[in-house]
Amino acid sequence: MARDTTDNRPIETVDDLVSYIAAGSKPKSSWRIGTEHEKFPFYVDGNRPVPYEGNRGIRALLEGMQRILGWNPILDDGRIIGLVEPTGQGAISLEPGGQFELSGAPLETIHQTCREGNAHLAQLREIAEPLGIRFLGLGGSPKWTLAETPRMPKSRYEIMTNYMPKVGSHGLDMMYRTCTIQVNLDFSSEADMRRKMQIGMRLQPLATALFANSPFTDGAVNGYQSWRGEIWRDTDNQRSGLLPFVFSDQFGFADYVEWALDVPMYFVIRDGRYHDCTHVTFRQFMSGALRNTVPDGMPTMGDWTNHLSTLFPDVRLKRYLEMRGADGGPWRRICALPAFWVGLLYDDAALDAAEDLTKLWTFEDVQALRDAVPVEGLSATFRNHHLIETAREVLAISRMGLGNRGFKNREGFDETGFLSPLDEVVARGTTSAQEMVTAYHTRWGGSIEPVFLEHAY
Repeated sequence: MARDTTDNRPIETVDDLVSYIAAGSKPKSSWRIGTEHEKFPFYVDGNRPVPYEGNRGIRALLEGMQRILGWNPILDDGRIIGLVEPTGQGAISLEPGGQFELSGAPLETIHQTCREGNAHLAQLREIAEPLGIRFLGLGGSPKWTLAETPRMPKSRYEIMTNYMPKVGSHGLDMMYRTCTIQVNLDFSSEADMRRKMQIGMRLQPLATALFANSPFTDGAVNGYQSWRGEIWRDTDNQRSGLLPFVFSDQFGFADYVEWALDVPMYFVIRDGRYHDCTHVTFRQFMSGALRNTVPDGMPTMGDWTNHLSTLFPDVRLKRYLEMRGADGGPWRRICALPAFWVGLLYDDAALDAAEDLTKLWTFEDVQALRDAVPVEGLSATFRNHHLIETAREVLAISRMGLGNRGFKNREGFDETGFLSPLDEVVARGTTSAQEMVTAYHTRWGGSIEPVFLEHAY
C-alpha cells in the first residue's frame, strides 16, 4: 500500500486534479516497471503469525532491514512502519496484518525487476532467519483466523478497520488476510492511458485466474481458487472492482477524477495526525465540508495524492497504472506478473493485438467473468469458450511483446522466459490453487501445515 504523503499546495479547481494525473504522461523511452509484492511472515516454530512488538517481531525485522540497507525509516506516531530508499527508489511497507511489502524501484527491464526481487528476499532471509521467521507466498492467509491475525500500528489502518464493516462483508479479510503481486506501468498520453487501462480492466480477471493461489482459509479448503478474488467482490464496491465508464471510447483523465471525487475519503493528515474523514467525499471536502472540523481544513495536493491511494479498482490510475488482479505467490510469480503485463502493454504490436482481441468485450462480459473466476479459475466459460483458450492467446501476445522489446541478459536470454510459470499453468490446465488442494487431499493428509514448508520464501 502506498506511503501517505504531504504536499501543501492548495487545490484551486477540479482541473488541478486532472492536471496532476495527466502530468504522469512520459515518452516511451522513459517508461519503467515498478513491481510490488507482499508476503505473510510466520514463525517457523508452530507456523504462527508474527506480531509487531517483541524481540522477534515485525518491528525488529524492519530495524534489521534498516541496518543492512541504510534506508530511511517511515514513522507513524514514533513507531517504525516502513523504510524508504533515500532517493525514493523503492520502499518497504507493512500491510494491516503484518504482510511485508516491497515496492520496487522503477526499472527498465524484467531482468532488473527479477534481480531486485531476489536481492530483497535474500536480504530479508538474512534478517529473518535468526528471528525464526520465514515468509509465505500465497494470495490468502491459509490458517490464522481474523482474530488471530496481528494488527500493525498504522493510523490509516485503524480508520479503515472501523470503516470497512460498514461498506462490505470482506473488507477486514482484504486488509488483514490477503497478499498480492502487482505492477505499475507508464503511459505516454491520455489516449495511451485509455488503451492500457481498458485492456488492463478487461484482462484483469484472466490474471486472477492465472495467478489463483488462495484456496485455504482458517486451516481448511475454502472452495475458491482465488479467495482473494472473491474477497474483492464485496470489500467496498464504491471504490473497487470494475469501473463501467472506463469501457467508453471517450474515457479520459477527467472521467476518473469525477469518479474519484465522489468516493468517500478515509483521512487527511495534519501535523502528522490522521483525521477520520470517512463521512465526506473529496468533492464535499473541496466545498468546505471539513473547514471547521480539521485544522487547515481545505484540500491540498497531498490530500488528493493520498485519496487516490485509497481507491481500489482492478486497475488503478495515478500518475501511472497499477495492475491489481493477481494473488501473491512464489518467487517465480514475482517476475511473471510484470512480464505478463509489460509484454502486453509496452510493445506497439502487442498492444494492438491485445486491443483487437479484447475490444468487443463489454463491461457485462468482464463482470460476469470476474464473478466466475474466483471459483472456476481457467475453467470459467467466457464468450462461449473456456477461459484457458483465451489464456493461450493472451500469453502468445505477451510473449511476442517481450520478444519484440529485445532486452537480453548477460547470458543472451530475453524476457520471454519469465512467462514460464504461466505457460506451465496453461499446459497443465490446473492453477496453483488446484494443485495445492490436490496435495491437501493426498500427500498432505488433510493438513494445512505443509503449505508453510512448500510455499515459503
